[in-house]
Amino acid sequence: MTVTIKLETALEEQLRQRAAATGRSTSEVVRAALQAYLAHGETGPSRSAFELGAELFGRHRGPASLARDRKRTLADTWAERQARRG
Repeated sequence: MTVTIKLETALEEQLRQRAAATGRSTSEVVRAALQAYLAHGETGPSRSAFELGAELFGRHRGPASLARDRKRTLADTWAERQARRG
């Protein structure tokens, strides 16, 4: 079956880039995207919280014991601010 679709210029360019990057034809990329959409709906495949935030983990530094010592850390920070005020 042949289907014709109209794409905005930006979307068409993204499609062409994805196809070129993966070494597939634009038809193959559209077919795979349509199969994924039909299998999972608009929300896409369900992903775990770890998968959703994987690129963020480990990017920020801070005390490793922050969760365990949060009350003491907060009290120390508060005391430092009060000391600076005079």
